[in-house]
Amino acid sequence: MIDSLLLISSDAFDPYRNLALEEYLLGKLVPGTCILYLWQNENTVVIGRNQSALEECNLQALAKDGGRLARRLSGGGAVYHDLGNQNFTFLMPSKDFDKARQTEVICTAMRLLELDAQVSGRNDLTIEDRKFSGHAYYHSRTKLGAKGDITCSYHHGTVMVSVDGNALGRYLNVNPLKLQAKGVKSVKSRVANLVDFRPETKCAEVRDVLAQAFGSVYGLPVTPLVLSDDDRAAVDQLAAHYASKEWLLRDEEPLDSSAQGRFAWGTSRLDWSCTDGCIAKAALWSDGLDADLLEELPRKLEGIAVTGPGLGQRLCEAGIPGEIAADLASLLQE
Repeated sequence: MIDSLLLISSDAFDPYRNLALEEYLLGKLVPGTCILYLWQNENTVVIGRNQSALEECNLQALAKDGGRLARRLSGGGAVYHDLGNQNFTFLMPSKDFDKARQTEVICTAMRLLELDAQVSGRNDLTIEDRKFSGHAYYHSRTKLGAKGDITCSYHHGTVMVSVDGNALGRYLNVNPLKLQAKGVKSVKSRVANLVDFRPETKCAEVRDVLAQAFGSVYGLPVTPLVLSDDDRAAVDQLAAHYASKEWLLRDEEPLDSSAQGRFAWGTSRLDWSCTDGCIAKAALWSDGLDADLLEELPRKLEGIAVTGPGLGQRLCEAGIPGEIAADLASLLQE
């Protein structure tokens, strides 16, 4: 049960340091604590952990304009961040993770601004049917808390206040399958800023109402979380990992076959090569939310015979969940 609320705001606009602080805060958790972390990135495309950087982002245009590419720990899709966007992260022990309650903090904050936010799909919030906030989630499989005896989770997302829509459209390469599913022609036509509904809105005001709503929804006082010099040094060290080429640009070597589809668990592209009718190597690029599971799937596919009946059953026997196994089988048989 949550009995303590902590609030921290980043003092930097560097995506690598901000993502590093987010991960570091997981290790600061103790039982009964929920942390609200508020942060902003300047001119950055952030992709999900299992996405292809080359496919999701116009890297040449981003670099030309002095922007940065970042890859987060969680799954989900690519987003554009500038200083017109306010990011939030709720961090808590996994047993206290409550997606509905955390989402209610955002909706309550919007009501404080006299805006009516609605939950849409698996991880979006909308106003008048236009998306202003997208969410993703991370659940650790190891014990990360400060006492070493808890597994930890976070729920993070964006609140678009006055994001540059032209930059968003210039840098993001949105999969046509995703746009078709939403019934729109472009990512720009689907999203909206809070200033479109309330012109005077500023990010500082959004931070204030988020903090107010945090205490209101949980019914507890909110205490500032202050980092020590040792904390900051540890975050700087972790930031180097987030800025590394190995993390940002994962191995995307061409394989013999490729197929893609949009499924209930995410829009995905599967690449694979076979030897003697069995998968020798595979890569899966996806905006699915279960980042750890999706990262494990290519290894589970290795050695699977792709010819003959019962492919879906063979994938299940390799430890792939049934729905995903059936969808991957359909890609492998295209």
